[in-house]
Amino acid sequence: MLRVAIPNKGVLSQAAIDMLKQAGYAVRRDTRDLYVFDEHNDVDFFYLRPRDIATYVGSGALDVGITGRDFLLDSETQAAEVDNLQFGNSRFRFAGPAGRFQTLEDIDGLRVATSYPKLVSDFLADKHISVDLVHLDGAVENAIRLGVADVVADVVETGTTLRNAGLEIFGPVILASSAVLIGAPQALVDGELKDQARTLSERLQGVRVAREYVLLDYDVHKDDLDRAAALTPGLESPTVSPLAKSDWVAVRSMAPREHINDTVDALYALGARAILVSTINTARI
Repeated sequence: MLRVAIPNKGVLSQAAIDMLKQAGYAVRRDTRDLYVFDEHNDVDFFYLRPRDIATYVGSGALDVGITGRDFLLDSETQAAEVDNLQFGNSRFRFAGPAGRFQTLEDIDGLRVATSYPKLVSDFLADKHISVDLVHLDGAVENAIRLGVADVVADVVETGTTLRNAGLEIFGPVILASSAVLIGAPQALVDGELKDQARTLSERLQGVRVAREYVLLDYDVHKDDLDRAAALTPGLESPTVSPLAKSDWVAVRSMAPREHINDTVDALYALGARAILVSTINTARI
């Protein structure tokens, strides 16, 4: 039995659920459900606060979980990052009243409000900057207006919330965060996931690859094959099959989804025809 923690709310929740569903796992149908047993895969899914997941996994209560890298690093637990799932991307930054701060050194000796005290403390210690940390559980953008802090340090997605509070981002990026798969000590052997946990990781990696690539099929004259293959090299090399028309071949290749229309344009200009682009649901590479 594999025990897995999933975010029950927030920006990571639905994306994690969609990824698991695409990977072949049973997921909750109602946002009020906090537990799902996947009988086919023999997996218990627990829907928990994203911030608490690293604690549950690190303590060994659960085997693996999906949470943000920022939550993991701030948790001070024994949980370990296994794989970057590449969604829920955000940056962790400092912000203060517009025009007041230019460099990180400007905050030395001031009050910094954050929901991530461990993360901020470690970052500033490495920079030899001393501050008075004010630990708040969310909505830190109001801390300056309410007079409890001079600076805030928080997750930034678009920056709109901070700007609406009259704040300006400054200084270096504290952390680039994203959703990660984390493992408990008992689920890891020499840094590698065991059994069911490894299968889950590989399935999620397969979904991630499928989202990055498409399957590209086209016909091309043999004289143009080398140039076409250069445009669509695939992961190792494209698959080339003969056609009934002896001077033409059929080509199949995985191609990056990004800019796929540019690739199709270039193939067509080269003389390729019957160009088809298909979505990949999952993959193993």
